[in-house]
Amino acid sequence: MIYLALLIVALVVLYCYGTRTFKYWEKRGVKHDKPIPFIGNSLSFYLAQKSITQVAADLYWKYPNEKVVGFFDSFKPELIIREPGIVKRTLVTDFAYFYPRGLNTHKTVIEPLLRNLFFADGDLWRLLRQRMTPAFTSGKLKAMFPLIVERAERLQNKAINATKTGRVLDAREIMARYTTDFIGACGFGLDADSLSDENSAFRKLGAKIFTFGFSEICIQILKEMFPEACKHLKVLGKIEKDMINLVKSIMQERNYEPCGRNDFIDLLLECKKKGKMIGESIEKTKADGTPEKVSLELDDLLITAQVFVFFAAGFETSSSATSFTLHQLAFHPEIQKKVQEEIDNVLSKYDGKLCYDAIKEMKYLDCAFREGMRMFPSLGFLIRESAQKYTFPEINLPIDEGVIVIIPLQAMHNDPQYFENPNQFSPERFLPENVNSKIKHVYLPFGDGPRACIGERLGLMQSLAGLAAILSRYSVEPALDTLRYPVVNPTSNIVQSIKDGLPLLFRERTD
Repeated sequence: MIYLALLIVALVVLYCYGTRTFKYWEKRGVKHDKPIPFIGNSLSFYLAQKSITQVAADLYWKYPNEKVVGFFDSFKPELIIREPGIVKRTLVTDFAYFYPRGLNTHKTVIEPLLRNLFFADGDLWRLLRQRMTPAFTSGKLKAMFPLIVERAERLQNKAINATKTGRVLDAREIMARYTTDFIGACGFGLDADSLSDENSAFRKLGAKIFTFGFSEICIQILKEMFPEACKHLKVLGKIEKDMINLVKSIMQERNYEPCGRNDFIDLLLECKKKGKMIGESIEKTKADGTPEKVSLELDDLLITAQVFVFFAAGFETSSSATSFTLHQLAFHPEIQKKVQEEIDNVLSKYDGKLCYDAIKEMKYLDCAFREGMRMFPSLGFLIRESAQKYTFPEINLPIDEGVIVIIPLQAMHNDPQYFENPNQFSPERFLPENVNSKIKHVYLPFGDGPRACIGERLGLMQSLAGLAAILSRYSVEPALDTLRYPVVNPTSNIVQSIKDGLPLLFRERTD
């Protein structure tokens, strides 16, 4: 009987521990699904049945009359925003309350590769952003463009190599190899040549970053459930050593000096030469209320972390967005023809050669790409964390420090109250005369506010160059095994991906 009583007590204690936060949204009058002990509302994500984007989108559509919806990721209360005004408040107006992304499960012990501009929070993020923003000026991007053109021409001439009768290729894989080559050149100063060799070491490294096995998934779940006990476990341990050695060897070859290639490592070495990063703290204030001064050295490990996120963010997001755009064009030949006519007309002014100015003139191609990102944004959601207690004035909702806020872009981008006929691929909706002001804080493929994507213009530039290179020479059509509505990979995390690729028929143009 004593053992039975102890067992009952232990189970009760365990249950209370596993449900200790589950009254959070009920007390605040926020609608939410009933959570499961220890798991919260994340069961389908933990079982790899749905991605975080899909889970957030399901709740968005389930509660159509609510401005916000509650959610529990394990024990953590999270808030899904459905109202554009509250989105603006979170990302822009009251950014000082929501500057962290909240992606690090432990605040003080952060994996070396996650100390980058995307994952970092607080003063680390602010100092990095302050130092790196000048590296993405129009002049710097224009200097990089010849490296992009060279890879775009390889994509056109080597990787596709289709005849008039056509060739079926996985558009997702082709664009991933193009993006890998672009990152190799513009990020590392390397000639990865993934477009000629699909098994190149650099391509394998890119795939390795986004391949999460059972052990990595378990580590992530444990870090979320028990952040203090699991703070030293590493999700990126399998690639950490490879990335550190690669960046170190490149910097040693350059004697830690910019070499004139105008690639990302050159830009970071220029940042390092400026000395210690110094700025005003976003986290600490003096007794008089003014911010403290903070400083940080841009050392080799910190540089490696920035190169890692340049690789990871550029590789996955651009290849996802460009391949999905090609998929839509394949099913809309009349739109594809219009895009190709514009590309032909613009290139005729520049002797048939891709260049920075030519890409800037391809307005309809730009609209088609933006429409692709509307229908299937690479980042299916944006995430922020409350840095202190805060009350949303629109709904008089108080939240505590540490509450995660999710903006479900995939759902908002496809909501008919913002986009008429959202399932229809219509580039015209992004022509200047047609853009509706009400989508300003709804259509956010690159984020918004001080934490908007620093590489937006670079990503657009290389994506449009790749699409222009393909469509100037080839047309794309659905293949026999092409799905009209591709299936999202349920194991997608921050960046969405398609399950089983995007097979398309590439046919050499005869017009």
